[in-house]
Parts: sequence; structure tokens; C-alpha cells
Amino acid sequence: MTAPIPRDLPDLPAIPGVPAPLTSSVPATAVVTPVRRPLAAVYRLLVALTAATAVTVDLLLGSPIRVLSHFAVQSNLFLAAVLALSARRAWTARRPLPSAVTGAALLYVVITALVYHLLLAHASPPFTITGGTTAPTGRLWLTGQLLHTAIPAAAVLDWLLLTPPARLHLRQAASWLLYPLAYLAFSFVRGELILPGTRGRYLYPVLDVDLHGYKSVLGNAFLLGLAFYALAALLVALDHARPNPVRHRTKTGFRL
Repeated sequence: MTAPIPRDLPDLPAIPGVPAPLTSSVPATAVVTPVRRPLAAVYRLLVALTAATAVTVDLLLGSPIRVLSHFAVQSNLFLAAVLALSARRAWTARRPLPSAVTGAALLYVVITALVYHLLLAHASPPFTITGGTTAPTGRLWLTGQLLHTAIPAAAVLDWLLLTPPARLHLRQAASWLLYPLAYLAFSFVRGELILPGTRGRYLYPVLDVDLHGYKSVLGNAFLLGLAFYALAALLVALDHARPNPVRHRTKTGFRL
């Protein structure tokens, strides 16, 4: 009689002298053909040029040091640089920028828009980037609307309509808050270097130490920090829940 075949066969030992399979070093672009995205490239370049033009106009109409000290101006310049680089990569079918960079640019301009419309748009005296005492008109009004409304909206549209989803990650949110934290420190240092009583010593009423004191300002900053983190988490959640507007599978363009 033949012995019954066992149901469970033991694992065979590794053959000595046979090396383990090596990981392939072939890049993904060698397997998947890169796809140029001229529409996305042109759109991003136009938004970047618009942001740079608006900042340039404010620099010509006001004090360059004061203008460049605003969070709105810095966030728009950062977005312009990111969009310009992303436009070039989309045009030449290169890999997109890291999502940690593009996500930060999106978050900062969204913060700019929300803070302006919720806290500054109806402030008294009127809030202006150049430090005027009256409500902005003409070119100042136009640049203010561009920096605080139109350009952030354009960045959100780029994220929703021209960018593959599920690129942002919650682990990136804490690093995104380093810049607002650094700006808070910059605001304190700038205020200490300007003589007390000088108008515009603190650029934002919520950070005005002369008006509220350090204790209240730090409390306001803590609440704003929590709100910014919640906003970052919301962007991440929406990024993973939204549909994919990019039909092809090639990962190129402005990755947010």
C-alpha cells in the first residue's frame, strides 16, 4: 500500500548560494509614458503672474518693508513660486512637486482669505496692506481683492479641477503650521523694533500687543493655531474624498 499524501506540506528550505531577488531600479517614467498637461501649465502660470503683479503694485504704492511683512503678501508670493514651478513641470511632463510643498501653499492662501473675510474686511480703521488710513480704492482695492479673494479661489480651483486626489496626508499638517508659528514670532520681533505708539506697529489687530497685551495675543494665537490645524485636517479629508478630475494615471502637474 502507498502512504497517504499529507495535507500540509512543510516549507522547503532555501537553496544555499541563490541570492535574493533584487529590487528594480527602473524609474516609473520608464514604464508609464509621461503626459504633458498644457492647460494646467497655462492656468497655473497665469495665476502665478497675477499674484506677482498684485504684490508688485502694492510694493510701488506703499513701503516695501511694510508690504512684504504681511502674511497675505508672503503667502501669495510662495504660492506664485510653487505655481510657476508646477506649471513648468506640467508643461514638460515631469514629476509634480511634493504634496508637502503644494499643500502648504494651498493652506496658507486659504488662511489668508478666511482671516481677511472673517476678521479684517470690516475692521475699523479699514485694513490695508499699504497702511492707509482710509478704505482702499482704485488699484489698492483691486490688489487687495486679488490677494485676499481671487488668487486663493484660483488655487482652490486648481486643487479641485486640475489635481489628482489623495495626495495630502494628515502627518503633513503639523509641519505646515511651522510657518504661521514663525510669522507670530516675526510679528513680535518686528513690534519690539518699532517705537511704541507708532501706527502700524502690529500689522494685524488680533496680534496687536499694544491693544491686547501679550497674554491675550498669545491666547488668540493659540486659538488661531487650533483653527488652522483643523482647516489643514479638513483639506486632507476633502482631498481623499473628492473625485479624480485627472482621467489619466500619470502623476504630473501641480500636486496638492
